Amino acid sequence: MSGQLVVAGLGPGAEELITPEVTAALIEATDIVGYGPYVARVALRAGQRLHGSDNRVEVERASFALDLAARGRKVAVVSSGDPGVFAMASALFEALEDGPAEWHDLDIRILPGITAMLAAAARLGAPLGHDFCAINLSDNLKPWAVIEHRLRMAARGDFAMAFYNPRSRARPEGFGRVLDVLREELGGERPISFARDVSKPGEQLLTLPLAEARAGMADMRTVVIVGNSMTRQVGRFVYTPRQVPGVRGAE
Repeated sequence: MSGQLVVAGLGPGAEELITPEVTAALIEATDIVGYGPYVARVALRAGQRLHGSDNRVEVERASFALDLAARGRKVAVVSSGDPGVFAMASALFEALEDGPAEWHDLDIRILPGITAMLAAAARLGAPLGHDFCAINLSDNLKPWAVIEHRLRMAARGDFAMAFYNPRSRARPEGFGRVLDVLREELGGERPISFARDVSKPGEQLLTLPLAEARAGMADMRTVVIVGNSMTRQVGRFVYTPRQVPGVRGAE
């Protein structure tokens, strides 16, 4: 097989946040495969084919891309952010696991990108400056009970938390339940930040106490970050100290 397949992260939105490695792979590709709006972000060059599809057919999209590569094409599967964070890299390996054995010999590379949570954290200051976790709040692929359990365990472990996919038109009430769980576990003073369309022209940042947060402040274009017990505001910035109180630093 002479085909190649890369899974490439397009970053959070701004062109300058796409890595040079990804840019080079997109130029070299004969076929660009991905969710329609992400494919539309790629500048088409002569002879290149674009294959956009719906957002809920990730494994089918991955199988299509693997088949193209098996036929000798140079394929780039694009994701926003980093492809390994709630995105297409995992879907590709699901398809690879269930597909024909000859796909295993393809030249496959995963190219990292800047994640939405890291871009949001950078705009806010350094809210993920100590131990943190990321939780996808969509219940499309896991039940609400799992989401609630992970929320409570992360809160009790005093992690800062970054939330993906907080609220959609199909799930308008779910994020309200998330806020209720967080207030039960953390109280109302913990800082929560809403970062919408980071690095895009309509970027919006908002930080406020958890008690004042409302479900309507988030949508699918928003990353939500909740601090840990040490997180604080300094002017317009939010940061989490690197050192836990009572622990001596290096001497």
